[in-house]
Amino acid sequence: MAHSVAVSSTPQAGVPQQTGLPQSVVAQGQKARKVAYISAGAILVVFVGVALTLRGRTDSGKSYFHPEDQVAMILLGLLCAAAVLMFTRPRIIADRSGVRVRNLLGWVEVPWEIVTAVRFDRGSPWVAIDLADDDVISVMAVQAADKDYAVTAVRGLRALLAASRRPGEA
Repeated sequence: MAHSVAVSSTPQAGVPQQTGLPQSVVAQGQKARKVAYISAGAILVVFVGVALTLRGRTDSGKSYFHPEDQVAMILLGLLCAAAVLMFTRPRIIADRSGVRVRNLLGWVEVPWEIVTAVRFDRGSPWVAIDLADDDVISVMAVQAADKDYAVTAVRGLRALLAASRRPGEA
């Protein structure tokens, strides 16, 4: 998925086909993913560079850097890079049955029956899904920084929500 939202309009078995109505919407943050990959690589390079320079006696002369210190610094760099790569996880998958949202840590699955709105407020960094019980699910996968990609995803989500409200089309 380069710079396009996967909005599938192909018919599925047992599901009637409506003109212009997507069968599914799959989206991931585009710019945030690129920034996270580049940042993780830079962090790893810096930590490996620091590890390779840790040799011999310290400036005070009272202690020494050992190979274990170098390994620990590289492992710390890997840990920091992995933490930054968590920002590549956000994803949304929506189809006629409902919407599944994965932010940084876990999945949330919600049927369309309890979704009241798909909001993309001005100034908001990402989309919000309002639920019938007044809960809100933030969708980090659809970010304002992605501009047209985000707009296409929101339009697809809103079309699926509207279709779930019409009798005989859900």
